[in-house]
Amino acid sequence: MAFSQSVKTWAGQVRAPFLLLAVILVLIGGGVAFEDGVFNGLRFGLAMAGTVLAHIAVNLFNELSDYRTKIDENTRRTPFSGGSGTLQSGRLGYRSVYSAAVAALLSAFAIGIYLSWLAGWAMMIFIVAGGLATVFYTSHLAKWVLGELAAGVCLGTFVVLGTYFAMAGVLTPTVIWISIPPGILTALLLLLNEFPDMEADEQGGRRHLVIVLGRKKAAVVYTASLLIMYLVIIGGAVTGYLPMTALIALFTLPLAVKASVTALRHFDEFDKMVPALGANVGLVLGTDLLLAVACFI
Repeated sequence: MAFSQSVKTWAGQVRAPFLLLAVILVLIGGGVAFEDGVFNGLRFGLAMAGTVLAHIAVNLFNELSDYRTKIDENTRRTPFSGGSGTLQSGRLGYRSVYSAAVAALLSAFAIGIYLSWLAGWAMMIFIVAGGLATVFYTSHLAKWVLGELAAGVCLGTFVVLGTYFAMAGVLTPTVIWISIPPGILTALLLLLNEFPDMEADEQGGRRHLVIVLGRKKAAVVYTASLLIMYLVIIGGAVTGYLPMTALIALFTLPLAVKASVTALRHFDEFDKMVPALGANVGLVLGTDLLLAVACFI
């Protein structure tokens, strides 16, 4: 395999476009640290590297599980859901992907230990929680109706908190408050992406909120959660826990309306739900990025 083709194949396998979420989440924690005058370039860079590596590990372990359970063979793939299809195509072998997943996880853990040594061993709370969620997400959490919660906490809220703690060694009311919307958004990113895969996931042994509630009720939960997320941002700005600039995150409201209205109306129609998935991705990344920008400015 030519080098350029190999890079392209592995980029697809790790779902490279989705790694942007990890980058933006670290930017939020870095933005609050910058605002508070405790920003440290080295620790910020290490937090970024560790988080991206952990996200790569999550994606690879998820792909391996979906390959073993044949979930991805029964899904209708979209640009936002259904897996990469790389293992199914035979372009990469199971062992090489598994080795890459373990290497990424161990590398992220090593960075986490070093950051804990620098910032304080309480940092290990975030590292261990993230590691456990990475390893057990597909095999256990996604079967216990805990997948969305685990993703929201560990690949949302804890990334923001952990990044800030790596530089400051403490947590403040501001960083705790601003970490809540990203947690909700990460959970909702996963939730809406589960709509097209519901039947395949259920056949593969998974048990998540869309399976338990059904698509119609899950769409209501999605819409209500978006409302709560925006209220948290507004409430934080009004009470002073967040800078007033955080209100620029409200610019993503049109995307929220598009995604929620589409989900409520067309929850059971595959083709009509695809635009909602796209709007949801833009909503999640856009809102998180605007929160980061709000802190830096």
